[in-house]
Amino acid sequence: MGSKVRQNTLAMKILAVSDQVENRLYSPRLREAFSDVSLLIGCGDLPFDYLEYMVSCLDVPLLYVPGNHDPAYNPNEALAHVEGGTNIDRRTISLKGLAIAGLGGSIRYRPGVANQYSQTEMYLRALPLMLRLGPERVRGRRGADILVTHSPPKGIHDDADSAHTGLKAINLLMQLLRPRYLLHGHTHNYRSNLLDPRTQVGETLVINVFPFATLEI
Repeated sequence: MGSKVRQNTLAMKILAVSDQVENRLYSPRLREAFSDVSLLIGCGDLPFDYLEYMVSCLDVPLLYVPGNHDPAYNPNEALAHVEGGTNIDRRTISLKGLAIAGLGGSIRYRPGVANQYSQTEMYLRALPLMLRLGPERVRGRRGADILVTHSPPKGIHDDADSAHTGLKAINLLMQLLRPRYLLHGHTHNYRSNLLDPRTQVGETLVINVFPFATLEI
């Protein structure tokens, strides 16, 4: 679904999650602790029942992208999609005046596994977002307010091992679309390369949400 970036946006608080189940979110106290959250964002590699619990408890929209440990998306199979959530991999959504784009998956480090791709394949997967949102940049507007990915960009919050190398296609999306925020997971912030999980890159604040983060817009 295509979308246009609107000039006026409503204030909202976002709860973003990725990669690791957090016990304080998987508890009856979730509604009380995050009663002011109006949007959930999943950055991949989480049990679907965990995401479904948060959706049912908070009763807010969930937008998510798949991670490299998630199954191939299939809306007709119960175990291959999040009930009550919207998969935005390679899609754009307009929500409360915000344009939100998604690109799931990671670099390929094992053959024949879902949601893993070469650098070239990720460029091709990102192409629909570039074609859909690029005209907004031509008109002098942001291509997206929020870009949601599983992997980090190349050289930003990534790691040296083959499984956690960043994706160059995400760097290109940042340059072309100039999102206000890039939310990702995949790399764990206890590693030495992630002493600061929030990094400003040009006009974009890159946030590693592992295991969860809140964001007020």
